[in-house]
Amino acid sequence: MKVVVIGGGPAGMMSAIMAKEAGNEVILIEKMKSLGRKLLITGKGRCNITSSLPMEEFIKNTPGNGKFLYSVFNNFSNKDIIKFLKEEGLEVKEERGNRIFPVTDKSLDVLDCFIKRLKKDKVEIHYNEKVEEILYDKKDDKKIVTGVRTSKGEIKADKVILATGGKSYPLTGSTGDGYSLAQKLGHNITDLKPSLVPVEIFEKSICKNLQGLSLKNVSIKIVDNENKKEIYSDFGEMLFTHFGVSGPIILSSSAHLVRYKNIDQKFKNKNIKLVIDFKPALSEEKLEARILRDFEEFKNKQFKNSLDKLLPQKLIPVIIEQSSINENKKVNEITKEERKKLVILLKNFTLTLEKLRPIEEAIITSGGINIKEINPKTMESKLVQNLYFAGEIIDVDSYTGGFNLQIAYSTGYVAGLS
Repeated sequence: MKVVVIGGGPAGMMSAIMAKEAGNEVILIEKMKSLGRKLLITGKGRCNITSSLPMEEFIKNTPGNGKFLYSVFNNFSNKDIIKFLKEEGLEVKEERGNRIFPVTDKSLDVLDCFIKRLKKDKVEIHYNEKVEEILYDKKDDKKIVTGVRTSKGEIKADKVILATGGKSYPLTGSTGDGYSLAQKLGHNITDLKPSLVPVEIFEKSICKNLQGLSLKNVSIKIVDNENKKEIYSDFGEMLFTHFGVSGPIILSSSAHLVRYKNIDQKFKNKNIKLVIDFKPALSEEKLEARILRDFEEFKNKQFKNSLDKLLPQKLIPVIIEQSSINENKKVNEITKEERKKLVILLKNFTLTLEKLRPIEEAIITSGGINIKEINPKTMESKLVQNLYFAGEIIDVDSYTGGFNLQIAYSTGYVAGLS
């Protein structure tokens, strides 16, 4: 059987490898001049390969149609991708938050494992070639794939696997081409939105003053103020930018925000709040006791010079301003009410969310090929015979932590073997 795989990301490469190892003639078509360009920038260039969590936890960490992936996760798990990489000579390590990285801390080494296997399996790779149309015949009202037409001509095929990615990071080649290819064949595309994306904040001056500040052990809540409803909560690392906030817990919160009802209108109405607890390990009582100890030590100093042990330097001026306590006030003159207000501020620092950053800046695209039109056991289209899907082009998406890459390997594995 002749198989054409469209797209040279992790899903496409895995599809091509498995299809070849199943005894097929395989052509992998990539419109860029090299494979795996998006893989290279994952995990800040280190590649968060997968997570060490049990596979049922992967489904819980996939707010975008996680249950659809039950079968593919059973067929190809986190243990399987680790084994695959070890077979190509790459060891992995586990870091905080169950994240699995290559021991070398280089995403290029992960990509090299895929390329080595493709070469070993003698998969034919076409670079700088764009697929313009998936060809098909009709038999008894059923469309059956016959091949593809590319920028360089027609290629006959018994099976086509569409693994072109989403619309995020277009410079890596993810420009949404696959959606139009699938639509021409009758597939429906659910709304495409950014997921795992930084968030803009209305209080720009605060963010500019805190720009570059990374906080490692904070907890956050995203709250719909109008309905007094908590949308999301998390603990971990976040980062302030010139436009707002980013970092792992903020990116994961965006996966919920993008699905929240009337979110764009709620942003406009300033109803969505980010509440940061800078000291989640301490209750209000324990935090007040801690502040009292610091105040005792610095009792003859000005308030602005009393928070060095408690907070990062960059955060101190912002907290002082928000507390409304005179920065030049002597510590021993601060009232009990002012101290309590400071405690509440540190435990409930509130900002107003303005909007999500554009899809081009998102790590993952939310939305894609409607899962109702795909067989979850084989990844084959229910509308077009011998057409398969793999990776981000499908309407599935997870939090940060290696889950989205695992979706790519698992769907690619099943699409390649089916």
